[in-house]
Amino acid sequence: MRVIGIGGIFIKCRDVEGARAWYEKHLGIPMESWGASFPFKNDPNPEAYGNLSFFKEDSTYLMPSDSRFMINFRVENLDALVKKMSEEGIPLIGTPEDTEFGKFAWIMDPEGNKIELWEQPI
Repeated sequence: MRVIGIGGIFIKCRDVEGARAWYEKHLGIPMESWGASFPFKNDPNPEAYGNLSFFKEDSTYLMPSDSRFMINFRVENLDALVKKMSEEGIPLIGTPEDTEFGKFAWIMDPEGNKIELWEQPI
């Protein structure tokens, strides 16, 4: 019921379009308007993927963290993990969400970085 992989990395940028273009040109990562996906070839979930996404510098999505990035971790059973973290005294940031893209919950690490927990839909 803990983390099973990295679901994505989210980066705040002064120039989102410039950042996407740089990653595409210099690292060869094909970009969409929101960023890029990386399918996992050996995952039991054939739809499994990780993301690289860019947010405008003034985005509030990473709040309450002051960091310029957020890591999204894939989890196997978000409900069980949220319950376990609550028992361990780890507070959630906001309310968990269940969307077409999967289940999400957020916490802060001891350094003040926001962590997104994601149960990917099958």
